[in-house]
Amino acid sequence: MLRRFKIVILSFFLMIIVIIVGNRMHLSLVEKNKEKNYRDVCSTTKEANLSILIEVDKKILYLIDTDTNKIIKKYVVTTGKPGSPTPLGTFKIIEKAAWGGGFGSRWMGLNVPWGKYGIHGTNEPDSIGYNASAGCIRMRNQDIEELYSIVKHETIVTLVSGEYGPFSHGFRTIRPGDRGADVREVQKRLKLKGYYKGSIDGIYGDSMKFALMKFLRDNNMAITDNIGPNIYEKLGIVLMD
Repeated sequence: MLRRFKIVILSFFLMIIVIIVGNRMHLSLVEKNKEKNYRDVCSTTKEANLSILIEVDKKILYLIDTDTNKIIKKYVVTTGKPGSPTPLGTFKIIEKAAWGGGFGSRWMGLNVPWGKYGIHGTNEPDSIGYNASAGCIRMRNQDIEELYSIVKHETIVTLVSGEYGPFSHGFRTIRPGDRGADVREVQKRLKLKGYYKGSIDGIYGDSMKFALMKFLRDNNMAITDNIGPNIYEKLGIVLMD
């Protein structure tokens, strides 16, 4: 009887020891899992720093992880016709909507100062890959829907074309009323030289015309409101090969 009692007591103490050790092991594993889950949550919820690069002449849109400079997505797009070119420069996405109709299933508006331009879908998928828009960037609806779901307001969008930056493939004669990245570049040069006091908005208006006239008079050049090769050169705007 005494022997049996001792066995029961020993078994009881052994059980207590197993329970205590087991609880400590369990708590240790829980803490490790918490730390692991916390690290996993941090790594998965950290938002990538994304930007968009569009090569207008090549009709390619790239979604880029700016932190790593890696291309995440690549899409073929439609760009502006010669008479309604796509704006060049660096802008931001300031509007996201589902307009429908000719704008396809999604619209993302850009803060281009000289007009309303954006990246949107299309009901003319056969136009993708060509110069066919009024200046906007068109994408296949399934592509714009994917891009729309990834990027956010304020995402940087840079549009480039050809070898000459804002002048695309060369100089054009700029006339009053014209708009574009080249107009904005001329405004910058006139402002740097102290002539232009208006907004750098890419719109050739009266204040830019007045600044140009004063610049031409001060430099003993023929008075004209058209900006051609001689004026570009005098402003220090040169196309580099």
